[in-house]
Amino acid sequence: MSTMPTFSTLGAGPTILMLHGIGGGNLAFAPQVETFAGSGYRAVAWDMPGYGRSAPIEPYTFKGLAQSCIALIEGLQCGSVILLGHSMGGMVAQEVVARRPELVNKLILCGTSPAFGKPDGDWQRRFVAERTAPLDAGRTMAELAETLVPQMIGPGALPEGVKLATHCMAQVSPATYRRALEALVSFDRKANLPNIHVPTLLVAGEHDKNAPPAVMKKMAEQIAGSSYIEMKGIGHLQNLEAPEDFDGLVLNFLALPRVLH
Repeated sequence: MSTMPTFSTLGAGPTILMLHGIGGGNLAFAPQVETFAGSGYRAVAWDMPGYGRSAPIEPYTFKGLAQSCIALIEGLQCGSVILLGHSMGGMVAQEVVARRPELVNKLILCGTSPAFGKPDGDWQRRFVAERTAPLDAGRTMAELAETLVPQMIGPGALPEGVKLATHCMAQVSPATYRRALEALVSFDRKANLPNIHVPTLLVAGEHDKNAPPAVMKKMAEQIAGSSYIEMKGIGHLQNLEAPEDFDGLVLNFLALPRVLH
């Protein structure tokens, strides 16, 4: 039995469950929780295992993260949810859809990809080593955030959103960050994209180097009937860089009548 992760929630109505990225936490969706709750939804933002007050899991894998998310969906007792995942959270969302498709009635994937990097182990080890090197050298997550967040955003980013993103990343446990990086490089759900049969929206940032628009566009082509939107002037942190535009895109998508594919 998976331990129930912690989460923030506001509002009543159809449930939107939001899954943050590797440098996030439930606070990374604070603007959305407020807006979606005010628009007639029950807005829920989780703390991924090891984030916030959510207990870490062992082993730290996408299977385990998905099981934790499934336990939360079942605990919310709403039948099925609108699942919104950003970056690594978008990968967890894909894993949940692959394992328990009946729990998801609509899917929103932002700044994410269907697989991570190249399949050779050396490349993956290098990727993790480069990103954990500052921690090995004694730097804090707060210092890491000050360096990394400015590299992730586009020229149109809202300063308040950038500040919140930096704050969220500073709160991440270094041990969890390491485990999440190791999990990240193992992700591959490319083969499942054609099996996604719920209404799906993919949101890319024009300047996103982590999940480039070309990657997300290709993903959209593999998911029957999906919608793809690129946000101009925005980077990897779409929901914080341009919260009003982002929320508008999501709410417009959710207002569309459900068409099954």
